[in-house]
Amino acid sequence: MSVERASSSKVTIKIPRILYNRLAEIVSGSGFNSVTDFVIYVLRDLASARDGVNALETKDERELSKEEIEAIRKRLKTLGYL
Repeated sequence: MSVERASSSKVTIKIPRILYNRLAEIVSGSGFNSVTDFVIYVLRDLASARDGVNALETKDERELSKEEIEAIRKRLKTLGYL
């Protein structure tokens, strides 16, 4: 990998020093190796949660088929809710 390619694969995000210091406190003693690793984890989690919300919104906009409703009823009955 060339230096040019490596430098273009990442960007720098500036945050206030006080926030960085607070995150460093949270990260110490956790399974994260650095504040950067923690921030990447949190941002990926937020991005994937947002993707999930978009997928749910799309599903909510359509009606369920009779087969889907029946499968849901069977599952709820198996779980003891019906």
